[in-house]
Amino acid sequence: MLPNRDEMTDKSAFDPKVFLAKVGVGKTVVEFQENQIVFSQGDVANTVFYIQKGRIKLTVTSEQGKEAVVAILEPGHFFGEGCMNGHSVRIATTTAMENCIITAITKAAMITALHDEPKFSELFMAYLLTRNSRIEEDLIDQLFNSSEKRLARLLLLLANFGKEGSPQPISPNVSQETLAEMIGTTRSRVSHFMNKFRRLGLISYNGKIEVHSSLMDAVLRDKPELKEDQ
Repeated sequence: MLPNRDEMTDKSAFDPKVFLAKVGVGKTVVEFQENQIVFSQGDVANTVFYIQKGRIKLTVTSEQGKEAVVAILEPGHFFGEGCMNGHSVRIATTTAMENCIITAITKAAMITALHDEPKFSELFMAYLLTRNSRIEEDLIDQLFNSSEKRLARLLLLLANFGKEGSPQPISPNVSQETLAEMIGTTRSRVSHFMNKFRRLGLISYNGKIEVHSSLMDAVLRDKPELKEDQ
């Protein structure tokens, strides 16, 4: 039986971002304070999260107790989606880097939404594809680029270069230790490169890190000043 006109109108009017912002069946909206843990490595995985406001840090701890930051997620990002792929426990710890507003969606509610709402499925699939491409790019970056160029690329990503709207300042909560963990080098090297970038006019400090478009030019053109010091 064909759907009636009202049903067709309701479907076409569905807005996935409005859907994610509201409390509903299997959905809650939760506020997390700075440094509050959303979930810990080893916790039971049965919920997907969506960031409405704030930034979330993903860290992984090895069996030897070494901790590393593997990602920083922003508004519009999902996390904890591994439970949709058969992961029964969390493989990372997620922590609020600032005050955050998060939508928590149970696995059952997520499956229902993906099945019933094509626009939501499109949004989630686009996110997964973008995330997968980012992981591939990170791997290539780690394998072939110097730590200096890896840092430059990370700063551009954190400042949202290449996305809609103007580039954003990087929060002071993103420390040099965090940057070092994310690119696989030491804090002293990051400090050296940050001072160098500032001296060259590629970035500036004003409480937050301001990334200039000249840094992107340097990365794209692989200028000599962005080759790692010997």
